[in-house]
Amino acid sequence: MAGLMSRFTTLFKVKANTMLDKAEDPGQTLDYSYQQQLEMLQKVKRGVADVATSKKRLELQATKLEQSVTKLDGQARQALAQNREDLARVALERKKGVQLQLQSLDEQKVQLQGEQDKL
Repeated sequence: MAGLMSRFTTLFKVKANTMLDKAEDPGQTLDYSYQQQLEMLQKVKRGVADVATSKKRLELQATKLEQSVTKLDGQARQALAQNREDLARVALERKKGVQLQLQSLDEQKVQLQGEQDKL
């Protein structure tokens, strides 16, 4: 009985597969595949544009932070010239914090470059 059921199942699968092959239009399948490729290409392009935008934004932030480092360094020097070591210390502490932010931005740039290379 199990052998008969197995043969019936196999026969049904063969007939169903044959009917699906006849119903399938290769042109439609090709058009569908082409449409999927176009959609994936658009997603990749959008991803590349997003990464480029993010990189530019990081570069602008880095420029501002570098200017801030220069400004804080100048303030520290000026405070030392006025014998205000307390103010110089505060300026140098802020400068250190800004430099840490710059380091973080550099790491983010490397990550974005990796993503862009993947795309």
